[in-house]
Amino acid sequence: MVILGIETSCDETAAAVVRDGKDILSGVIASQVPVHSPYGGVVPELASRKHLEYIIPIIEKALDDSSVSRHDLDAIAVTQGPGLVGALLVGLSAAKAMAYALRKPLIPVNHLHGHIQAAFLSEDMPQEPFVCLVVSGGHTALYRVDADGSSQLLGATRDDAAGEAFDKVAKILGIGYPGGVAIERLAAGANPRAIYFPRSRFEKDSLEFSFSGLKTAAANFIRAHGAPASGAVGTFSLEDFAASFQEAVVDVLVEKSIRAAKQCGLAGIAAVGGVAANGRLRDRLAQEAAAENLRLYLPPVRFCTDNAVMIAAAAYRTWQRSGPRPEMLELDAFSR
Repeated sequence: MVILGIETSCDETAAAVVRDGKDILSGVIASQVPVHSPYGGVVPELASRKHLEYIIPIIEKALDDSSVSRHDLDAIAVTQGPGLVGALLVGLSAAKAMAYALRKPLIPVNHLHGHIQAAFLSEDMPQEPFVCLVVSGGHTALYRVDADGSSQLLGATRDDAAGEAFDKVAKILGIGYPGGVAIERLAAGANPRAIYFPRSRFEKDSLEFSFSGLKTAAANFIRAHGAPASGAVGTFSLEDFAASFQEAVVDVLVEKSIRAAKQCGLAGIAAVGGVAANGRLRDRLAQEAAAENLRLYLPPVRFCTDNAVMIAAAAYRTWQRSGPRPEMLELDAFSR
C-alpha cells in the first residue's frame, strides 16, 4: 500500500511517499529556519504563508522522487493536529483537494502518533508494549504504547515543553534558533556541572514535567551575573552555561523515562521528537537504559524532527486497524 504523507503542523513543510508503512520511496522537507531565526521562535502567520508557498512544489517533488504517479497512490495522509491551526489548515486543505480530485481515501494523523510511529523507523524495531518519550518544541510527554497501536498518556509537562525551554533560553543568550541545536553545539566539551540549575520533579512517583522554573532560573542567573561570554576564564563561560542548562533538561527527561518503564513493568523505552535528536540525551538514555537492563529504541536523527515519513507510516497502521472513513473530507484541524 502506497501512501502520500503531508506534514505542516509547525514550521516544516514536508511530503513523503511510503510503501507498507516502512519502505520509504521519498521524503522531502522545506525548512523555515531562516524565516523565523530573526525572531528566536516560530511566528505563526509567517509559517502559514511559507506553507502556502511551499506545499505544492514539495508534494510534486515527493511524487517525482518516488517515481510513483499520483493516480497510483492508495491513500493520502495528513497531519490533522495538534499544531499551529493556520499551518495545519494549509496541509489539510491540500490533502483534501488531492483526495477529492483523485478519489483517494484521506487518512488523518495525530501529530504525536506520527512521532511515536517514528520509533518504528529505526533498524531495531520496538517490541510493544513500551514507554515512549515524546519530546519536542511543543510537546513533552510519556506514553505507554501497546501492540494494538493504542497509546496511553502517562505524564506530560505542566507548562513549557523541553524544546520550548531550549528556544527561550537560547533567545535570551542571543545564540540563534533553533535553540536546542545552538545550545547543544556550545555544550560540546564543556562542563555540565559548572552551574547548578533546579530540576522539577514533583511527587516521588510523578511522571509529569515542568521546565518553566528552569527557564526562569536561567534568566535570573543571567540577570544576576551578566551575559556569559564565550571561553570566559575565572567566571562562568557561555559554553559551561549551555552545558549546565542542557544537563538539567536531560536529567529530568532521562529520570522520568526510566521511572515510567519501571512503574509500568515494561522492558523498552523509545524517545522521539525534535529534542530526541540531542546527542547528550541520546547518550544518557543509552547509559541509563543499559544500567537498568532496558531496551532503548531511537529513530534516526532525520526522523526525530517533523517529517512526513512518520505521518505516512502512522497512516498505514491506522488503515490496517480501521480502514477508511467516509466523512474524511469534513475534517478540521485542531490545535491541542
